[in-house]
Amino acid sequence: MSQAARLNLAQDAPMPEVRLQAMALEHLNEVLHIEQRTYPHPWSRGNFADAIRAGYAGQMLMGGDQLLGYMVAMLGFEEVHLLNITVSPDHQGQGWGRLMLEALAIWSRGQGAHSLWLEVRLSNARAIRVYEAHGYQRVGVRQGYYPDGHGRREDAVVMSLQLGEAAPQPGAPSVTITP
Repeated sequence: MSQAARLNLAQDAPMPEVRLQAMALEHLNEVLHIEQRTYPHPWSRGNFADAIRAGYAGQMLMGGDQLLGYMVAMLGFEEVHLLNITVSPDHQGQGWGRLMLEALAIWSRGQGAHSLWLEVRLSNARAIRVYEAHGYQRVGVRQGYYPDGHGRREDAVVMSLQLGEAAPQPGAPSVTITP
């Protein structure tokens, strides 16, 4: 069978139901495997463990038993700060990042947040395009925010999504995200 035929078979295979699942310490090996494959400057086990222990909203996007991606967000007063969102390199370009961003926005509104905030490396044009397509606006630059691995620092673009009135509406979709 040709590679093209195998790809078509794989694309025709039904995708298992996807769900968000709380990230816990016992998931960190799998999360770190993706984190290290995705970024030149990945979060450490300690970064993830500290976020979980602090009660931040850490969620894994699961397709059946397979980890497709994950996100970590911190709830503040009337705002949520997205600290990390990652789609496995094997599943990028399939809309999973957008799905997680939408779930985060729905959850954030339900928590009374009026806005979502994030920082993204200036060099990460692909992520910036995804955020802008999702309605995030560039609101500033944090100079020297990220290490670049060569003893220098890289700027971060600060982006925000205004959620409008945050009061939950009867019958509106809801998402459960648990720490």
